[in-house]
Amino acid sequence: MTTIRPFTCEDMLYFNTVNLDPLTETYGLSFYTQYLAHWPEYFQVAESPSGEIMGYIMGKAEGLGENWHGHVTALSVNPDYRRLGIAATLMNILEEVSEKKKAYFVDLFVRVSNKVAINMYKNLGYIVYRTVLEYYSGDPDEDAYDMRKACSRDVNKKSVVPLTHPVRPEEVD
Repeated sequence: MTTIRPFTCEDMLYFNTVNLDPLTETYGLSFYTQYLAHWPEYFQVAESPSGEIMGYIMGKAEGLGENWHGHVTALSVNPDYRRLGIAATLMNILEEVSEKKKAYFVDLFVRVSNKVAINMYKNLGYIVYRTVLEYYSGDPDEDAYDMRKACSRDVNKKSVVPLTHPVRPEEVD
């Protein structure tokens, strides 16, 4: 049975098997601790019965006015535990937290080449809101989709009307 629980500082010592995936953005320890300190309710881990970290989600609340939203900074599942619904469960928790915080929408960025993740997010009700050019650094840099899902506060679903043109990273608010 999978246990979903709040992420702790100690988890940073044991989540390498999850972070070694080439599609997972890996950050410095201070970045993780900053999120843990500021948005602990957005930082959850899925744990196996043996105590292994199966996956985690890290996010935050940000924006002003009708741009107040929940943001998925990282979602990653250990390859041994994929296709079991863990990512969907973690996303649901983040969406529930965003609803409680009266967010208008939840957003995330995903590599345009990550078709599996894009399809999963679409199945969870997310839409491609816009393309962000050269968002991910590499050789060459890679574009990202900014995907969104409206929360109940956005009654008219204004937050999920797709933009018709791509933007640059510095234009992302």
